[in-house]
Amino acid sequence: MTTPLRLGIAGLGTVGVGVVKIIRQKANLLAARTGRPVVITAVSARSRDKDRGVNLSDYAWEDDPVALATRDDIDVFVELMGGHEGSAKDATEAALAAGKDVVTANKALLAIHGQALAEKAEANGCVIRFEAAVAGGIPVIKSLTEGLAANQITRVMGVMNGTCNYILTRMQDAGLPYEEVFAEADALGYLEADPNLDVGGIDAGHKLSLLSSIAFGTKVAFDGVELDGIQRISIEDIKQAEDLGYRIKLLGVAQLTGRGLEQRMSPCLVPADSPLGQLKGGTNMVVLEGDAVEQVVLRGPGAGEGPTASAVMGDICDVARGLRIPTFGVPANELTLAQPATSNSPAPYYVRMALLDRPGALAKLATALGDAGVSVDRMRQGHHDGSEAPILIVTHKTQRSALETALSAIKQSGVLAGEPVALRIETV
Repeated sequence: MTTPLRLGIAGLGTVGVGVVKIIRQKANLLAARTGRPVVITAVSARSRDKDRGVNLSDYAWEDDPVALATRDDIDVFVELMGGHEGSAKDATEAALAAGKDVVTANKALLAIHGQALAEKAEANGCVIRFEAAVAGGIPVIKSLTEGLAANQITRVMGVMNGTCNYILTRMQDAGLPYEEVFAEADALGYLEADPNLDVGGIDAGHKLSLLSSIAFGTKVAFDGVELDGIQRISIEDIKQAEDLGYRIKLLGVAQLTGRGLEQRMSPCLVPADSPLGQLKGGTNMVVLEGDAVEQVVLRGPGAGEGPTASAVMGDICDVARGLRIPTFGVPANELTLAQPATSNSPAPYYVRMALLDRPGALAKLATALGDAGVSVDRMRQGHHDGSEAPILIVTHKTQRSALETALSAIKQSGVLAGEPVALRIETV
C-alpha cells in the first residue's frame, strides 16, 4: 500500500472538528482522489476532556502544540488554533524547522509573519498552504496560483467578511439601525471575541493583504492596507444608497499602479444589480481581473465548519498528491517590496453631512467643493429639524485627495454639525 500522509492537527474548534469528520467519513474517497491514504496521527487542543461530538480516541494527544508539530510520526502540521503570536506562531515555526509541511487557516499569522514563514518553509524544503485563511470555502488562492497563473492580475476586489455583509444586508432588508443589528449578530455568535476585527475591517484586511501578495508578486504588507470599518454606516446611508440604485458593502480592493500598491478595505457603494450588490448574508465574493481572462467572479460561503474544513482538506489533498507551490505563488526571495500607495484613482463619491442652520452655510459648502475642484452630480437636502439641515451629495468622478481637501475646508468653516460620511462609489 502507498505510504499514508500523516497529519497532526492543532486546534479542535469548529474547523478542526470539521476536518476530523471529513477524514473519518471519507477515507476511501480521499485515498482514491489523492492516490494515498490520509490519516490523523495526533491532535492537540486546550482541553482534552471537552466533548467535541467526534471520536478522538484513535489519535495520540499532545498538550503542547509545539511537541505535536515536531513529532516524528507526522508529515503535515495542520494549524487551526488562530492568532498571530504565541502557540500558533511557535508551533508553525517548529514544524517548518523540523521539515514538516504546514496547512493553516490562520490569516492573521500569515498577514503579519507571512514573508518570514515563507522563507523558512522554502529553506527547509516545506510548503505552506492556506486556502482556508481567505474567503472560507471559496478556492480563491488556488485560482490565483494555478488556474490564473498565466495572467497578469490587474485588480483584486471583493466582500471578504461575512459578519459585516450580514450586518449591512440585515440593516437593508429589515430597516434596522446598525446598533440593533450589531447586537443581534453578537447574540448569534457571528462576531469575533474582539468585534473590531470584524466591523473595523481588520479581519478582511488580513485576507486582502494575502491575496495582494499572490496577485502582484509582492511581500505581504498588511500595514499598507487602508482600513475603514462599517461602524459609522447609518440606516439613513443604507436607505439613501438604495434610493440611488446602490448597496453598501465592506469592499476590499487591491491594485498595483505606477504609484505603488493600493490596498483598501472600506465601505463602498456598488450597483444594486451587480454581483456584489446582490450578495446577501454571510456569503463572500471575490472578483479577480487579469489581462487574459478579463474577469472571474467567485462566490461562496465565507465561514463555518463545512466550508472552511473543505478548504483545509483541499490543501491537504494537494500535499498528498505532491503539489509543491511556493507560499505566495513565486519563491519568497523573488517577492518584491512594493511601495504602499494611497488609493487616489478618480471615482464618484457619496457624501452625507449635516449643516448647522446658519446663513450662508450652503454657500460655504459649495465654495469649499468648488475650490477643491470637486464637481457635484446630485445634491439633496433632507428634513430640516430647526437646528440642522441634512445634506446628501453625489459627486462626479474626483480624486479622494481633492474630496478630503474640500471636507477639511468645510470643517474649518464652522458650518458642520458632526462628522461627515464619505463613501466611494465603486465600478464593478
